Amino acid sequence: MVGGSEASGTAGEGMGSGVRLVTLPGVFRPISDTWLLADALDREPLRPGARVLDLCSGSGALAIRAALGGPRVVTAVDVSRRAVLTIKLNAALNRVRVRALRGDLFAAVAGERFDAIVSNPPYVPAPQDDIPARGRARAWDAGRNGRALLDRICDHARVHLRPGGSLLVVHSSILGVEPTVQALRAGGLSVDVPVRERGPLGPLMSGRRAHLEAAGLLEPGQREEDVVVVRARTPGR
Repeated sequence: MVGGSEASGTAGEGMGSGVRLVTLPGVFRPISDTWLLADALDREPLRPGARVLDLCSGSGALAIRAALGGPRVVTAVDVSRRAVLTIKLNAALNRVRVRALRGDLFAAVAGERFDAIVSNPPYVPAPQDDIPARGRARAWDAGRNGRALLDRICDHARVHLRPGGSLLVVHSSILGVEPTVQALRAGGLSVDVPVRERGPLGPLMSGRRAHLEAAGLLEPGQREEDVVVVRARTPGR
């Protein structure tokens, strides 16, 4: 969720995605990092009937893309009530079935396992560690280092993956790619970085340059970042 802006009651197609979306007021409209992750999910060898989980789903774009890709059992989770309603609306708009749940990350699917988990969590470093409980910033603020939700996903993904299952998560290189890789490997997963795209800082990161430089996350004068998709897999069946 690096760039872009929050949309209010807008509709349109994802970039080359074939996904039709409406975003209600207060729900973040998906941007390029979401579609990078969606493309990576398309390349995963999922069997018919595979169970797919989209965490921090927002508009439901990733869940819907997964459901459009074949006969799959798709679940989308978000902490926002408006997001859950948006997911249901967009599933109906695209004529796919998506189970939309409100909850805090994996707590909404306790005891369940999936063949693929995808997530584009909030990852913009903030001036404070507390995660907003409401308001626009909840869609992107993620603590001082931007890893508040990302680290929790990495820590708990293994127990929610089936044998041979994969986790795909997208974030900015400003947060550090190696900490993500090491956290997932510590959980017994094999890890690689199949996607890395260089580009200018998005508006949200640009607006936090002073904080990022003071925190040592951004070099003085740096105006670019890598957006990466990190993939982790459990041992196969």
